[in-house]
Amino acid sequence: MCHFETAARMWVVKVSVFLLAVIEIGLSASTLESVNDDELSNLIRSEKYVVVVFTKKDCEPCDDLENELIALREDLVDTLNAWVVKATNSQLVKLYNPSKEPALVFFRHGVPLLYHGPLNDDSILQTFSENREPAVKELTDDTFEHLTQAASGATTGDWFVMFEGTDCAECGRLMARWEAVGAKLRGRVNVARVDVNSATARRFSVSRAPTFILFRHGRLYRYNIHKYDIDSFVLFASDWFKNVAAEPVPVPKSPFDDLVERIAIVFRDNPLYWQAGLGVSVIGTILVFLISCRRARSAKAAPTKKKK
Repeated sequence: MCHFETAARMWVVKVSVFLLAVIEIGLSASTLESVNDDELSNLIRSEKYVVVVFTKKDCEPCDDLENELIALREDLVDTLNAWVVKATNSQLVKLYNPSKEPALVFFRHGVPLLYHGPLNDDSILQTFSENREPAVKELTDDTFEHLTQAASGATTGDWFVMFEGTDCAECGRLMARWEAVGAKLRGRVNVARVDVNSATARRFSVSRAPTFILFRHGRLYRYNIHKYDIDSFVLFASDWFKNVAAEPVPVPKSPFDDLVERIAIVFRDNPLYWQAGLGVSVIGTILVFLISCRRARSAKAAPTKKKK
């Protein structure tokens, strides 16, 4: 009898452990791993691919996006080997999405891509799979003309360029949206970014960040719309640029011309330098004049020796 009771108890324990494991698996499959801002920052720095849904409490659209990502998690893990997590009431969301929660962001080597599309498995998986690498190209003074061929007819296609600066807070907040623009225009328009303090920026008379220019068929079109949302950018590059006056693309400047341009920009942005330089020039001219006059008087007053 004792042996039977012991066996029965062991069976009950095993069944209980099994049921708890099944419940735990079911709960883990129906929820996403939640991370705080420090944990999320570490994931972004250390992992190749990270998919994050930014959510908050009592938000029905947030719940819908989270449930969609739960259903898609296995495919994201199998296809991209990505971490799939959620961040609730995160302070980091304002860096990637101006409208805050809900937001779905795909980090590739730390570069964020804000998802902007229909809320379904196929669209999300396709967008992330096609953009495993950053969609926006980084151009420099050495590579700009070679890659864009902006002055020679743009045989490499159209280029939509953002001129950014390291001290531009708005530029940092635009990174995830600009990557989304690159993903939307993939195969139709090349999307890039250039340092606003470069010779390339001075070539196009760009001194403020962010500034956006579309290069198309040897012409440039300036984006002077104060709307920095994804749809507005995509619409401008696709069709709306026709409403903007086209400008010819200037040829690259020589190093001397660029130096003169840099000096002119310094004096323009710092009028005190110009005033100080003008004052020094005036004072220098007066001193030279006085010295010349004194020398002339000295030469006139000096006695002349007669020749024997």
